[in-house]
Amino acid sequence: MPARMACWSLFFMILSISACPAAPVDQTGGPIDPALQVSISEYRDTPDAERADQLFADILGRQDATPAAVSAILAAGRSYRVEPVGTLPSRELRLGERLFSYGLYVPDSYRPDKPHGLVICLHGAGFTGDTYLERWQTRLGEGYILACPTLPMGDWWTRTAEDLVLATISAVEARYHVDPNRVFLTGMSNGGIGAYLIGAHHAWRFAAVVPMAAGLDDILMPFLENFRQTPLYIIHGRQDQVMPVSLSRAIDGALTELGYLHVYREHDRVHPMAGGHFFPREELPDLIAWLAGRHRNPYPKKLTVVRDASHLLPFNWVRIDATDRIAEFSENLVDRRDEAIATKRYARLEAEVVGPNKIEVRTHRIRRYTLYLNENLVDLARPVTIMTNGVLTYEGLVVPSTRTLLREARARQDPGTIFSASVSVAVPSSK
Repeated sequence: MPARMACWSLFFMILSISACPAAPVDQTGGPIDPALQVSISEYRDTPDAERADQLFADILGRQDATPAAVSAILAAGRSYRVEPVGTLPSRELRLGERLFSYGLYVPDSYRPDKPHGLVICLHGAGFTGDTYLERWQTRLGEGYILACPTLPMGDWWTRTAEDLVLATISAVEARYHVDPNRVFLTGMSNGGIGAYLIGAHHAWRFAAVVPMAAGLDDILMPFLENFRQTPLYIIHGRQDQVMPVSLSRAIDGALTELGYLHVYREHDRVHPMAGGHFFPREELPDLIAWLAGRHRNPYPKKLTVVRDASHLLPFNWVRIDATDRIAEFSENLVDRRDEAIATKRYARLEAEVVGPNKIEVRTHRIRRYTLYLNENLVDLARPVTIMTNGVLTYEGLVVPSTRTLLREARARQDPGTIFSASVSVAVPSSK
């Protein structure tokens, strides 16, 4: 082997080794079998559902797959190898039978042993992820990994759009060392609508959401409550003739009434091509400085979640399981306005850890819910008390489970949150 190639091989080997997390140990300090680590990693990441089921059964059959060992493996995180850096346009991403793409920028200073912030940017109508990649890379500089998915029709309010954003995050996190507590979602125009909606449905995944020149239909305004723990930075032009500034003013008013942390910026500038419907460079320094101070709290003690029937998904440590009849959106949520949608008939849950091992939950139009717990929220060695609408609905131990750890790790695809125990609660009848 030529001397230069040998040097490069050694260099990449050193980087690969340095990127590996420390070997996990169980609570007794003993080593964990590497084969178990491999099985858990493959189970979490494989796109093959049958393979995942097989791995799940195999792991549960192992005596050493204790909750403590599995928690330690999940907490240790992935090992990261050296990957390409720079501008990487049109990276393929498959969702079921459909093929999509996203533009990716990784700073030249990227090292796999250091976690980096990730910005997901959603383009406006008539643009692509690659065109936004070019714009935003120069704006963000070297401080973030940037991923810009392409949705051909620009309809970011659909379920396909939601799946594409989540899949883009997972694809980047699988190869690059992303700080799960510094993932940001932004979008312009149609992309800003997507930032509001996808951000609201999955607010617990993001350190902040930045919609620009966008807004929400009145029937969607209740979902703003999901931003209790996720701040927003909203930018809109007063002379915007595409998306009226009144849309953002209404959202600013709603967030102010809720008492939620947010920044609202209006500008008077006009672009020769876009009029007032654009993001002025003069607004950039304040936004970048604001982003630098944002970090997600992965285990907040208080949550509010508003759901329609098509989004009965985990929301951090809570999940609405069963409801009364509520609104249910289709793939394209603007294609129908039945009575339940028109009257904003949604399910609402508010949960708070109010004291040591005591949780209070308030519900509306909910029949059953599940709480996911860990030692960051309660002491799992002691009984937990759950009050629902003022009534005692659970009192006892909530036992850590390997099943819960594995299923939630695979379903959530969020390396920053690990839940080892769960309890489901039937809501007492109000009659």
